[in-house]
Amino acid sequence: MARKFGGKFSPDSTGDVTVVDDRKVDAGAGRAGAMFPPAIVLVATTFSDGPVALVTGLLGAGALVSAGWMVREGLRAQSAYDARKVARRPAIPRKMIASGLTGVGVALASFAHDATLVPAFLYGVAAVAVHVAAFGVDPLRDKRMDGIDTFQQDRVARVVEEAEAHLSVMTSKIENLNDRPLLVRVSAFQTAARKMIRTVEEDPRDLSGARKFLGVYLMGAKDATIKFVDLYRRSQNAEARHDYEALLGDLEQNFAARTQKMLLDDKTDMDIEIKVLRDRLHREGVSIK
Repeated sequence: MARKFGGKFSPDSTGDVTVVDDRKVDAGAGRAGAMFPPAIVLVATTFSDGPVALVTGLLGAGALVSAGWMVREGLRAQSAYDARKVARRPAIPRKMIASGLTGVGVALASFAHDATLVPAFLYGVAAVAVHVAAFGVDPLRDKRMDGIDTFQQDRVARVVEEAEAHLSVMTSKIENLNDRPLLVRVSAFQTAARKMIRTVEEDPRDLSGARKFLGVYLMGAKDATIKFVDLYRRSQNAEARHDYEALLGDLEQNFAARTQKMLLDDKTDMDIEIKVLRDRLHREGVSIK
């Protein structure tokens, strides 16, 4: 029942679906690294200025490090939000919290270097403004599709978030092995899973047919990955690796087949609608060649 609404993530004529790449989702978060060096400099420059300056510098550095971590998570959440057709706004406004922490950190840094209260406060306000200009604010509203009721879209958003969480755990666990072929194999399966996710996002009515795949099967794949990584890290068991790769292959084929069925059902529905429309126009005396 996947209905093609068009847009960036719509299936094209060959049935392919644009898939979110984890590397792209995480790429923007790399900018947050610029928040950490100032914290180190602050501690280094207040270390020998007495206990009050040192404690103030440590507090300011802590605020800046927290801001860097928070904005990095906020950028990741923003990238994932932008990549989806249907998405709920982040529950925690991480980037805005990071802006506030940056202001506190800069104000404390200024105060630690003998600035009085008012100049330190003004420096903090300026830092908040610069941070907002550099990183923006968090999404403030849910992303929805026209023509689909709110309840159904919320269900899709919850299932998609859970599915993406399972896929993220799989990636993080496999990366711990530093095994490129295994990572490529897992990524191939995840591509098939994300094609189904994008198809469901295109038409939430597909959720009933895909829910077991995006819930139970992905949870099983995640649990199998965790167990495999624990075993393979200890024993390098070739049989366990073969069984795990075979499992991924079976899951990939099943996900791809189910997604293709959704797209074929969509074409069937469209053909029926066209036939009904042609019959109606014919009854109205309109000739279509």
